[in-house]
Amino acid sequence: MTDIKQVIVVRTDLDMGKGKIAAQVGHACVLGAEHVRKSNPDWFTKWWNGQEKVVVKVSGLKELEKIRDGAIEIAIPWSEVTDAGHTQIAPGTTTCISLGPAPEDLIDKITGNLKLL
Repeated sequence: MTDIKQVIVVRTDLDMGKGKIAAQVGHACVLGAEHVRKSNPDWFTKWWNGQEKVVVKVSGLKELEKIRDGAIEIAIPWSEVTDAGHTQIAPGTTTCISLGPAPEDLIDKITGNLKLL
């Protein structure tokens, strides 16, 4: 089996502060890991020891939805983070998604061309 990693895809059009982005990425990591722990324990167990994560960026919601749809097409577990609206972002705004933890070769098919945040 190939390496297992988790990729977090963050929207840059929301002009979130660094702390806000860090919090949203944290939410995505936890949601995605818990999803995979339940749905694919073998991937989770292999990932847990190193917990490889990569954070990439997209320009807006349409690009984020395209990445999500690509994950659905090839059955990569994904999770969506929507903001509660207590600080910088309107309630219900999707800020980022997590893909995996899943095999690196699968995730790279969808996110391999995205730039690091």
